[in-house]
Amino acid sequence: MDAVSVPFTTDDYRARMKGAAQAAAAEGLDGLLVTPGPDLLWLTGYQPTAITERLTLLVLREDAEPQLLVPILERPDAESAAGAGAVTITDWRDGTDPYTAATPLLRSDGEYAISDSAWAMHLLGLQARAPKTRYSSVTERLPMLRAVKDPAELARLEAAGAAADATFREIVKVPFVGRKETDVAADLARLLREFGHEQVDFTVVGSGPNGANPHHEAGDRTILAGDMVVLDFGGLMHGYGSDTTRTVCVGEPTAEMREVHDVVRAAQQTAFEAVRPGIACQEVDRVARRVITEAGYGDEFIHRTGHGIGMTTHEPPYMVEGEWRPTVPGMCFSIEPGIYLAGRFGVRIEDIVTVTEDGGRRFNDTDHGLTIVE
Repeated sequence: MDAVSVPFTTDDYRARMKGAAQAAAAEGLDGLLVTPGPDLLWLTGYQPTAITERLTLLVLREDAEPQLLVPILERPDAESAAGAGAVTITDWRDGTDPYTAATPLLRSDGEYAISDSAWAMHLLGLQARAPKTRYSSVTERLPMLRAVKDPAELARLEAAGAAADATFREIVKVPFVGRKETDVAADLARLLREFGHEQVDFTVVGSGPNGANPHHEAGDRTILAGDMVVLDFGGLMHGYGSDTTRTVCVGEPTAEMREVHDVVRAAQQTAFEAVRPGIACQEVDRVARRVITEAGYGDEFIHRTGHGIGMTTHEPPYMVEGEWRPTVPGMCFSIEPGIYLAGRFGVRIEDIVTVTEDGGRRFNDTDHGLTIVE
């Protein structure tokens, strides 16, 4: 059985919850409150079948055992989760007040980090029942909660990256000219699934002037000979994300197209070579941006250089100016500089990278050169 097929254990989830409670205490918090979403899944292995208006709340405190409050109708699913053995599960019934059920799990005057995805009605309900409690977002107080991956997580991310690479190697074999962007996007989605993805999150196909929009949704534009085409695609495999971008040209590129692609390629490579433990996240952005700016395209690089990836395809840490936190081994993030010439074309090259003990390692290995397609 390969590493990505081995499920996480109760001990894995117990260690994650203990670490999260300790991190909250180190931040001066009385605990961490987690509602349905990626944090809850990462901490407990539990993902409610449907995220509804009913309160589900994981309470982590350094001075108490983990507590999971669930609607009674969802208790069987919670009890079957891999991390159920590491928490005490309590429930509440429809027709009763879930916030009254939750308040005994909290310090009456405590300060807590709460999931970014928590519904406002739940936060307001907790505040109404325990008016002396205080709250801040997980991203504000504990942004690196899931940032450092363990070996099993790294194996999953590596497998997802390999599947995305296999997808790219196949997509460049299909016809581009005369087809709509949506046709190529459908091919990307099909290939991602064929190579093992259980979920496809995005298939950006930006041809010609549409490539100058970094988050262009594939549309009805017909791809023409001479177009540059930005391909950005990914999703989840074994519960962990892939995200890669390559820019191809339909037929022979112009000298300008080659020049822009070469600049982006140099920026991406230079930023990758800068990765090492202890470097500030913002420095990765600065290195890539410096290359593009010195080439005269600084105003056309209009987004951050990268984002973290794990159980979601966008999460902390972010490679952006102002993010002073240092990288540490096990962090995983994208490096994806780009140049966007409005009304004409765009170029982006993206790999997922992990920080190692002495540098960085890519999870994508497809050619960074300008691939010619038909």
